[in-house]
Amino acid sequence: MQMGDDGRLSGLVAGLEPGAFRNLLELALRHERDGEQRQAAATFRTALGAIPRALPMSLRPVLDHAKAVVEANDAELQAYLSERLADLRTRHGNARLDRVDKSMDILLRKRRVYRPQPSFMYVPELPAVEFHDRALFPWLDVLEAASADIRDELVRVLSDGPMALEPYVSAEGVPLPQWSELNNSRRWGVFYLWKAGEPVAGNLARCPKTAKALEVWPQCRLEGTGPSAVFSILDAKTRIPPHVGVNNARLIVHLPLIVPPGCGFRVGAETRSWEPGKAFVFDDTFEHEAWNDSDQPRAVLILDTWNPALSEPEREMITALTNGVGDYYGELPAYARGTA
Repeated sequence: MQMGDDGRLSGLVAGLEPGAFRNLLELALRHERDGEQRQAAATFRTALGAIPRALPMSLRPVLDHAKAVVEANDAELQAYLSERLADLRTRHGNARLDRVDKSMDILLRKRRVYRPQPSFMYVPELPAVEFHDRALFPWLDVLEAASADIRDELVRVLSDGPMALEPYVSAEGVPLPQWSELNNSRRWGVFYLWKAGEPVAGNLARCPKTAKALEVWPQCRLEGTGPSAVFSILDAKTRIPPHVGVNNARLIVHLPLIVPPGCGFRVGAETRSWEPGKAFVFDDTFEHEAWNDSDQPRAVLILDTWNPALSEPEREMITALTNGVGDYYGELPAYARGTA
């Protein structure tokens, strides 16, 4: 850990306006001068979390020093805590400890904290979980068992060429900056089976085995958005930028079908790889993004479904609430439809 203060840093801090931030930096430097390195790191960490908006560039050496002290301390703290918890981890070797492990990563600043940020509707007191327990969705067994047939039907659709797909992002007028590159582009192309709550009969007829497998799907009926089922094709060397969904009452299912190397997916602080035929469920109201760094397209079947934590009465009320918003405006506003 970096030691001491040569007086130069104290001089820079002394030039700040009096206040809490200056007081924290002065206290941290005092701890360093007194050889109290852990206390210095803890105080620097508090200061770094309270940086005022406007700071003189001359303070950069102080901030760099503070970050270095905190990072060195984090490494020491991680080693200390790992040793401290080793016996307990051995004793509870068969228990699920992933929440504790994530908590420690957050404590050590190795993991960011993300929270649901839906663009339309937030239902309080639902579990704020990026990826949901696969066991809560036993009906996915049927989809996974049919994944080879579903993939074959998709390949036949794709044999018609790019015009078989439509752009997933097709904003009217000037799109949000994050979508400017993909707007009206088939680099992120889709083939809808269900769209905005309605079946696409012609497309379902082209994929009869997929349609049969979807009979087990517990549909999330929300005016203007669901149910939705779509083949999502992400072209080679293409990224879907970070974004959030519209409503945490629904969750999103991915059934990977074609996954070349170099593809990835992040939801909140968790990054996963797609594995063909292995479905997962996530809350898209957490910031999420996807990428295909390969030279081939990536294909996933995407569905929406109810959050299992909602009761049947709650689902009916949320459906009615969503419908009410749509009726009030004449149609569901764009911010309530979103890009999932």
